[in-house]
Amino acid sequence: MKIPRGLEPLIEDGIIDAVIRPLKSGKEASVYVVACGAIIRCAKVYKEAEKRGFHKLAEYQEGRRARGSRDQRAMGKRSKHGRKQQEEAWKNAEVDALYRLEAAGVRVPKPHGYFDGVLVMELVDDGNGAPAPRLNDVTPTPDEARAWHAFLMNQIVRMLCAGLIHGDLSEFNVLLGPDGPVIIDLPQAIDASGNNNAFRMLARDVENITAYCGRQAPELRKTWFAHEIWALFEAAELRPDSVLTGEFIFPEGAADVDGVLEQIEEARWEAEARQRGREQAEEED
Repeated sequence: MKIPRGLEPLIEDGIIDAVIRPLKSGKEASVYVVACGAIIRCAKVYKEAEKRGFHKLAEYQEGRRARGSRDQRAMGKRSKHGRKQQEEAWKNAEVDALYRLEAAGVRVPKPHGYFDGVLVMELVDDGNGAPAPRLNDVTPTPDEARAWHAFLMNQIVRMLCAGLIHGDLSEFNVLLGPDGPVIIDLPQAIDASGNNNAFRMLARDVENITAYCGRQAPELRKTWFAHEIWALFEAAELRPDSVLTGEFIFPEGAADVDGVLEQIEEARWEAEARQRGREQAEEED
């Protein structure tokens, strides 16, 4: 196939040896299956800001800091230099998150370097050499749904212990590898302690996964894992191996739970709309 422009420098520098085929194309990036010697990996080529379609970008970038004080001030003023730095911060966020989460024991694709706006990482397969399906493309048994839910709640806990929240987690952003679920798509990952939207995004991540698994295991819909996890986090008692029950007693004068769930449902509709857009784009290709 014709080598995409974004991958030409990596071919020239010998970082990848061949582009095998496109894997997927979205509004934020295009992903290709590539050969690195005898090893098959994937390369994620990020699109420029004006070509991206991710909504509510500002709330995800809250709390992110540039590498220097000058760059940080420029980002705040939204100058030309600041916009460039904000763009770099967006692209670097997923790279930083992958390395950070892999070190924390979260099951994410193993990163193999970031070169000229391209992230090279592990190609998660289905155990037979084909790219792994997304959870959205799989219908689990009730027992599988319970097992995947428990595993992903632990992954969310591990992420939070590492200081991060996915921010857009759903069945569309989890692959099913031979050893279980693998979390992908992290450019919008947020700093749990530096973002005022942290709990709302954590709750949305948890409820999206719970809604998916709850289709086959309805009892999961009656749980309150997000509130339990956040309470432990705020009390500095959350650990990677924390045992969760899904139970939570709301204190007097608790926050507007219905409002949070309404926002979660809105996010779910947005995720499904993005999925429909991806499927339509793939059909047109």
